[in-house]
Amino acid sequence: MSVRQGAESRSFDVLVVGNGALGLSLALVLTRRGQRVGLLGQPHRPWAGSTAAGAMLGSFGEVTTSLVASQYGRQKLELGMKATAMWPEWLAALEAEVSGADIKTAEGTTVILNAIGTSEIDDANFAVIREELNRYEQPFEDIDPVDLDWVDAEPISRPLRAFQIPNEHAVNSAALLERLEAAFVKTGGTLVTELAAEVTHTGDQVTGVTLANGERLTAGQVVLAAGARTQKLLDTLPVGPRIPRLVSGYGVSALMRTADGTAPRSVIRTPNRSFACGLHVVPRGEGQVYLGATNILSPEPRVDPEMRDLVFLLQCAHRQVRRGLWDSEVAKVQVGNRPVSVDGFPLLGEGGMENLWIMTGTYRDGLHLSPLLSQEIAARMLGEEPTVDLDTFTPVRQPLQAWTREQVIQDVVDHTIGIGYEQDWTIPVDWHGWIEKDLRPATAAWAEELDAEFTPPAELLFLSRLSPEVATLLRDYYAVCRKNR
Repeated sequence: MSVRQGAESRSFDVLVVGNGALGLSLALVLTRRGQRVGLLGQPHRPWAGSTAAGAMLGSFGEVTTSLVASQYGRQKLELGMKATAMWPEWLAALEAEVSGADIKTAEGTTVILNAIGTSEIDDANFAVIREELNRYEQPFEDIDPVDLDWVDAEPISRPLRAFQIPNEHAVNSAALLERLEAAFVKTGGTLVTELAAEVTHTGDQVTGVTLANGERLTAGQVVLAAGARTQKLLDTLPVGPRIPRLVSGYGVSALMRTADGTAPRSVIRTPNRSFACGLHVVPRGEGQVYLGATNILSPEPRVDPEMRDLVFLLQCAHRQVRRGLWDSEVAKVQVGNRPVSVDGFPLLGEGGMENLWIMTGTYRDGLHLSPLLSQEIAARMLGEEPTVDLDTFTPVRQPLQAWTREQVIQDVVDHTIGIGYEQDWTIPVDWHGWIEKDLRPATAAWAEELDAEFTPPAELLFLSRLSPEVATLLRDYYAVCRKNR
């Protein structure tokens, strides 16, 4: 039920809708700045991405050839670098404000190139991570795979190469959310533990939020930071159709109690692959590790895991990282929903109506970017000069076309083939080429059938062939884009 502190608590300077890492961080920054802030969200965060996140604080570990092939992707990388630099001070301030469980859990990130992948994806992404580290003069150190701490993969999945990124750590997402919430309340913020049903407005001016229980809250400014569920609220506003629609990057992760009570000191991860964020193992202390994470795009957020995703994740972890995980206990299975815009890039800034702000669409980077984005959005809301250019990612926009249609089609083909190898398919050697030859023209024909002008990112183009709902969603959105040019 809602937190009620009398009639005066029903009106706020700012309402932040969404209590994941982004919403909590912004609410805390605004409260520290003297704003009366109401933070909306159910305590168990049923559709959040933050609760199931590995919470790796890294920019370069996520780099792919596709990301740095566009100006928009490079801008996103540079935002991530700025966020990485802010985390030590951000954590120190939190720990000074409120006590709680340790937040930081990993020292550095170890990137492995293992035998299970494909050269088109794994080798290329492994190489481009190193290239970008060199470009930005960031430290890393090669490691002989035989010297890898804690790694004991099965022989056919063994790591072939590896390197350590010393400045990319990880945090315990549950401990982080608890500490953020405690600091927000201690600083004077108000938790409203109901679900927002719609954004209220008079003409082109947003005035507040109506809760699922029918109660209306008013505010001078409203921020939509509800992750993938933000789309439900955008659908209640006239500006909604002009903003790239959101889908969910549904994912499954697991917490394991290791059989021997050990855990690695660093994050252990592969490069991104198979339309996902790569396999990663993150220490969580006390003989626990986090295994993550699958990524399946879905038109709606999900709350329950599918059996095939959980089985796939557990098999990958024990085969590719540590065989001893086979005897370990599954302490918890988690489901998260990453907010993915249909052009693949964040929605950050003024929302196209007076008093409306949007802070979502960050895909896999929301938690990592939270210290930076909370400071930057707060500055804009308070009329201050921002320090980072976010104009590219303004919510009301035409879809960002980061890649040519040919590049997207090639990505679809490469990642589809990669899924087969990671799932250990057994096919005659020359069938790979035959499948690819059939898959490429079929994907190209589908892209043309979907829309003659716009091409969504690879994972959305792939999904739209399987989901009539997603295909319709994209066609309708592209039609609105042409109308509003």
